[in-house]
Amino acid sequence: MFGEMSPETLAGLLLLLAAAGLLAGFLSGLLGIGGGGVLVPVLYEVFGAAGVPEDVRMHVTLGTTLGVIAPTVLRSFVAFRARGSIDMDVVRRLGPWVFLGVTLGVLIAGSASSVALRWVWVVFGTCLTIKMALGRDDWQISDTLPRPPWLEAGGFLIGVISTLMGIGGATFMVPLMTLHGRPLLQAVATATGIGPIIAIPGIIGYVISGWGVPGLPPLSLGYVNLGACLIAPLAVFAAPYGVRMAHGISKRALELAFAAFIACVVARFLWTLLA
Repeated sequence: MFGEMSPETLAGLLLLLAAAGLLAGFLSGLLGIGGGGVLVPVLYEVFGAAGVPEDVRMHVTLGTTLGVIAPTVLRSFVAFRARGSIDMDVVRRLGPWVFLGVTLGVLIAGSASSVALRWVWVVFGTCLTIKMALGRDDWQISDTLPRPPWLEAGGFLIGVISTLMGIGGATFMVPLMTLHGRPLLQAVATATGIGPIIAIPGIIGYVISGWGVPGLPPLSLGYVNLGACLIAPLAVFAAPYGVRMAHGISKRALELAFAAFIACVVARFLWTLLA
C-alpha cells in the first residue's frame, strides 16, 4: 500500500494513523460515536496519499473504517455492559431492523459512486455538526421511546445511513434516545450495543461488494484494507479510557470541539466535490 512513498512520508502517515486510532477509540467510549467520524477523513487522505484511485477511494475508506471500529465498539459494549448501563431490551428490539438497514446500505454503497458517498457525508455530517454544536442533553420531545413501527423505522434508517458514512450508529442513536427521555449515559451505553450490529455485517458487505474491483490498494479484502486495519488495537486500547471518563465528566467542551472537526471534514469533502 505504501511501497512508493519516501520513509519520511510513510512515517508521518503511520503516526497520523496511530493518533487517529487512539482518538477514535477514546471517542467511541466517551461519546459512543464509534470513532468513524474521526477515521473516515483521516483514511480518505491517507488512501489519497497512497495513490488509491478516486473512484474507489471513498468505498475503501468506509469499508476500512468499519473494520477498525468493529473491535472498538465491541470493547465499549463489553465495558458498558459490565457497568449495567445498557438497555438490552432496546438493543434486542432494534437489532433486526438495524441489520436490515445495514444490508440495504451495503447494497447502495456497492453501486454508488464516490461522489454520491461524499455527498452523503456532506449532508449528514452537516446535521451532525449542528446537533453537536447546538444540541443540549436536556432537550426532550417525549418521556418514552416511540411505539412500533416508528422506533423500528428509526433503527432501519440508522443502519442505512451509518453504513453509508462508515460510522457506528451512535451518532444518531444517542439523540434518538435522549430526545425520548432516556438519560445520556444510558443512551451512549445502549448505542454501543447497536455498533457491532452495524460494523460486523457492514464489513462483510464491503468485502463482498468490493471483491475483484480494480484499483484497490494491496492487502485489501474487497473494500476493506487490512493494512490500515492494523490501527484497530490502538482504538481498542483507548476505548475503556473513554468509557471511564463518560461516567465522571461533562462532555460539552469535547462535543463543541468535535463539531468543529466535523465541520472541517464536511468543508473538505465539499471542496473535493465542487472544485
